[in-house]
Amino acid sequence: MPAAAEQVQHFPLFIAGRPVTTESELVVRLPFDSTPVGVTYNAGEREVAAALEAAAAAAGAMRKLSAAERSALLYKAWQLLGENQAEMAQVLMSETGKPIREARGEVGRAMETLLLSAEEARRLHGEVVPIEGALAAKGRMAMTVREPLGVIAAITPFNVPLTLAMHKVAPALASGNTVVHKPASTTPLSASRLAAIFQQAGLPTGAYNVIAGPGRIVGDRLVEDRRVRMISFTGSVEVGSRIRDRAGMKRVTLELGGNAGVIVEPDGYDDSLIPRCVTAAFAHSGQVCISLQRAYLHETVYDRFVEEFTRATAKLKIGHPAAEDTDISSLITEEEARRVEQWIQEALEAGAQLLIGGRRTNATVEPTVLAEAPASVSCSCKEVFGPVVVLYRYRELQEAIERVNDSAYGLQAGIYTRDLGKAFRAARQLEVGGVLINDVPMFRVDIMPYGGAKLSGMGREGPRYAMEEMTEPKLICWKV
Repeated sequence: MPAAAEQVQHFPLFIAGRPVTTESELVVRLPFDSTPVGVTYNAGEREVAAALEAAAAAAGAMRKLSAAERSALLYKAWQLLGENQAEMAQVLMSETGKPIREARGEVGRAMETLLLSAEEARRLHGEVVPIEGALAAKGRMAMTVREPLGVIAAITPFNVPLTLAMHKVAPALASGNTVVHKPASTTPLSASRLAAIFQQAGLPTGAYNVIAGPGRIVGDRLVEDRRVRMISFTGSVEVGSRIRDRAGMKRVTLELGGNAGVIVEPDGYDDSLIPRCVTAAFAHSGQVCISLQRAYLHETVYDRFVEEFTRATAKLKIGHPAAEDTDISSLITEEEARRVEQWIQEALEAGAQLLIGGRRTNATVEPTVLAEAPASVSCSCKEVFGPVVVLYRYRELQEAIERVNDSAYGLQAGIYTRDLGKAFRAARQLEVGGVLINDVPMFRVDIMPYGGAKLSGMGREGPRYAMEEMTEPKLICWKV
C-alpha cells in the first residue's frame, strides 16, 4: 500500500448496501498542491456486475414503495445530509479544490435538490384522458399513470460532484427507480459519503450503488448492459456523443457544456452588473458549464465595462482552497491548467488583447480577461472550462444576438436591458436552453428546467423535469 494511502481516510465503493473495497486503490489528491486527501477503489468487472445485479434486484422493492414512502426516505436523507454539512463541504473542497466557501454553497444546493425531490415524489402523477372525444370510445374511461423505468445509470463530472449527482440520483429515487452511479475518477469521495447517507436513511438494499473506475470498464459496461433503462450523463461532447451512439434503445439525457455569452445593452448597465459578471466568469476557476465565457458589450458601455470589470477581477484573491478569503484556487489538474494556458497563448498570437491575468502556477491559472479574440480561437468557440472570459464590442443588438448564436453550443445566455421588447426579442432568437434577462448565464436554481440545445445536450434536469424523463406513462382504459 502506498504511504500516502496509509495516512488519509478511505472511502469505499457501495454495492448492494455494503461498503466494498478492491485491490486497486485510487488515491485522490487536492488539485491545488497534490496533497493526498482520500483513498477510494477502482471497480473491476466483478464490481460492475455486482452493482448492476443489485440495482436490478432492488427495482421491484423501489417500485412497490408508495409516493409517501419514497418522499419520507428522501426527507430523512435530507436531514442526515444537513447534520453532516461541514464534513461534506470539507470532502468537496478536498476532492475538487474549490474554495471552502463555494464547497459549502454546493452542499446547500445539494440539500435543496434533495428536498425538492422529496416533495416532487408526492406530486408525480398521470392524467385523465378525455377518451370519449372519439366516437368509438363511448362508454369508456381512460387515465395514465407514470411508472419508473427501472435501473438508471448516473455518470457525473468532477466540477460540482455532489450537486450534479443529486440532480440525477434524487429524482431517480423519488420516481421509484434504482441507480448505479459512476462519479468522476478525480472526485469520487463525495459519492461514497452520499451512499452512506442514503443507506442510513433506510433506502432499500441495492437501490443506490456507487462504483468508481475507468470509463472503459465502468462507463462502457453501464452504457451497454441491457438492464440499464436510462443513462443520465454530464460531461464532454466527445463522451456524450459516444454514449448516445452506443446506448441503443435506452433513454439518454446529456448535459454537455457550453461557452455561455451575455449581452449588455446601454440601458442594462446597473450596479449589479460587474459583481455578477465577475462571479459568473471566475467561480470555481471557471469550471462550470454555464460560466460566462463571452461578453458582448454595446459600444457605448464597452470602455466603462472593461475598466470596472478588470479592476474587480484584479481584487480576486488566489490561494489555498481551505482559506476563508480565497476566491480562486486551482483547476482540477495541472494538465487542464496547461491546456487553458495554451488556449490563452493561441488567442494572443491570433491578435487578442490581454487585459489582465494569463499566467499559470502549477494547476492554478490567474483570472484572465481577453479582448476581441477572433471568434475562431479556442477561447471563444470552444468550452474553456477555466478562468477566462473574452470581451467583444458591438453596435446593434441583432449583431450581438447573432454572435452569441454563432456557436456549436447552446446551454444558457444572458441579456441586460430594461427594454422588455428587446429582452423578449432576444430571448426568442437566442439558440439556447435558457435565457436570463438582466442576469448572467451562470444563474441556476435547482427547481428550474436545465439543459441545452445543439452540442450542449438533450433532455432536462431539475427534479420535476428529471422525474418526467425517468418515468414513462402507462395508459389504463376501462369499459364502464
